[in-house]
Amino acid sequence: MRALLLAIAALALATGCGGGDESSETTTGASGGCVSVDAPEARDPGSRDAPSDLLEAGKTYALTFETSCGSFTVTLDTELAPNTAASLVALARDGYFDDTVFHRVVPGFVIQGGDPTQKGSGGPGYSTVDVPPSDASYSKGTVAMAKSGVEAPGTSGSQFFVVTAADAALPPEYAIVGDVTEGLDAVDRIGALGVADGPPSQPVVVTSVTVTES
Repeated sequence: MRALLLAIAALALATGCGGGDESSETTTGASGGCVSVDAPEARDPGSRDAPSDLLEAGKTYALTFETSCGSFTVTLDTELAPNTAASLVALARDGYFDDTVFHRVVPGFVIQGGDPTQKGSGGPGYSTVDVPPSDASYSKGTVAMAKSGVEAPGTSGSQFFVVTAADAALPPEYAIVGDVTEGLDAVDRIGALGVADGPPSQPVVVTSVTVTES
């Protein structure tokens, strides 16, 4: 089973739970909050082929994640991570991320999802590679790809993470695929449900991911 994404760094940077509501149900609205939902059934992600074509040059691509803690939008960096961006768009259009969970929420560090098995070991059956620059930084709102410690820098499957720390202090080994450009408050609500280096205190479900291009 693949152990993904810097367990040592997570332990070093996790600073405790964000403020959360102890009640079993909360509501979204002006004051924020997450809806209490059941986790979807884990599923076999199957095996797919990597996209054969890159995304169209000159266009901007974004992914909007609808979650039980609200929505957020990730604008993809097709120059920094062309192969990973094409992969995420193809997976999103195929419904791969629909009815998945954030299986790992580390307070003050990252929120991680993209695994239909919900165990942190699943992937699409292929990998892409976009090696980040040597001066890459992982600041709040950065979206990058998880990988195992034995995989080469920039290797990506389907599992992604959103940085919730001001500076996650990660080495330049994780493909940076974009930034959260809308809905960072939803990301913060998810991060506030972190307990330790593992699942959040209540399920956070991604109901759908929509691709837009302009």
